[in-house]
Amino acid sequence: MRYEEARTFLLNKLENELPPELTYHNIHHTREVISGCEELAEMENISGEDLVILKTAALFHDSGFLTAYEGHEEVSCRLAATYLPDFDYSQKQIREICQLIQATSVPQQPQNKMAEILCDSDLYYLGTHEYKEKAENLYQEMLLAGFVKSRQEWTHKQIHFLEEHKYFTLSAIDRLSTIQHQNLLVVKTEIQTEHSVTGHKSFYLSDGILIIVGVITAAFALKGFLVPNNFFDGGVTGISLLIHEIYHFNLAYVIVIANLPFIIMGLFTINKHFAWKTLICIVLLGICQLYIPYPVMTSDKLLVSIFGGFFLGTGIGLTMRAGCAIDGIEVLALYTCRRTSFTISEINLALNVLIFSIAAFRFGIQTALYSMLTYFTASKTIDYVIEGIEAYTGVTIISGKSELVKHRLVNELGRGITVYKGERGFLPGKFHIHSDVDIIFTVITRLELRKLKNLVSETDPQAFVFAHTIKEASGGVMKRRHIH
Repeated sequence: MRYEEARTFLLNKLENELPPELTYHNIHHTREVISGCEELAEMENISGEDLVILKTAALFHDSGFLTAYEGHEEVSCRLAATYLPDFDYSQKQIREICQLIQATSVPQQPQNKMAEILCDSDLYYLGTHEYKEKAENLYQEMLLAGFVKSRQEWTHKQIHFLEEHKYFTLSAIDRLSTIQHQNLLVVKTEIQTEHSVTGHKSFYLSDGILIIVGVITAAFALKGFLVPNNFFDGGVTGISLLIHEIYHFNLAYVIVIANLPFIIMGLFTINKHFAWKTLICIVLLGICQLYIPYPVMTSDKLLVSIFGGFFLGTGIGLTMRAGCAIDGIEVLALYTCRRTSFTISEINLALNVLIFSIAAFRFGIQTALYSMLTYFTASKTIDYVIEGIEAYTGVTIISGKSELVKHRLVNELGRGITVYKGERGFLPGKFHIHSDVDIIFTVITRLELRKLKNLVSETDPQAFVFAHTIKEASGGVMKRRHIH
């Protein structure tokens, strides 16, 4: 296989013959996919002839755009079959290359490790900081091709695509998934802003109510529980409480000033709309502390820890549902995450360890421990306020009676399902025994989890079932609604 010669030949052809309106599927995209394949292949231990075949598939995967937009994968395969024999590729190698190219057709369905690498490389941009630029190029291309009619339609398509897309290789998951999720949040925030600008007054009203109630509740937690008892919390609120206790500055001013740097970070990390709403939220919190005479509710340390954290978490959770934040620690974590290899959770943990260590050194270990209980209560309350009582649970079912399980889930439980194609078996001592299986995935409320498990157990007692919490879910068959 003379890959380098084939590469030179095809790249020259793409550069000179691709239509100019292809602002995304151009020679730059092909080069980036080849580079992504080289990077992921090294991490996934693909080398030798397999690596050459993989890079050749990346080279040809979008060559079909030379003559067709729809069904370009088929055209790409025909071009590979036409040109590659001239560069000493065998028919077997060309068939393997074509199988890899076909796997990139959306929805992607890779059948082996090399196909997974090519699919991940083809959509590598979803998990990078260049997402916005690449997505804009793709939008302009699809607008000219007639596949989307408006910016709004495109944004909704991108949200759905980002929510549904999952990387296949562990290397891509580790490297790209976190930033893909951040990109999804940014797009959602942008469409939220777009809706508000086009005159959705009820959107403003509901957000305003959430912010006011959240700010009043958080201020009540601070003045009614934490401050009178010298308790602390995590995040910027904890830093503000520390400064207040050590230097006796007015807490209302300290919280506003301490959050200003993080509001500026939010302006660049998230968007202007978020920054303005957060600024208003923080200023209102300061005003509440200055002018509302909250009563001191109790001096019992345990009650202060639990209920101070509960009301503070309720206030923070309500403002987060409105699209802003009383505490800027998440913005700092997101800002730092983009510039380091640390995760958001690791950054939050490090900052809070520092806060509670200072509290323990200055005010005693007992105060620090009670304050950690306050932080824990507040964190759990925030999760509850944001997710609500009907927190959604994703359930994966692997069963030898998958057809019957699918039928009962849809017709008896009323759930929508997604089916992945997989293999089961590979047991110790019987590794060579395996068979194809449908892997069933569905989303239910946690109140329905026991009912689902009973249903699956009745159908197939040997079925493998596991569940995990989903932070946010929308669309699909989520819940029954009566039509009036």
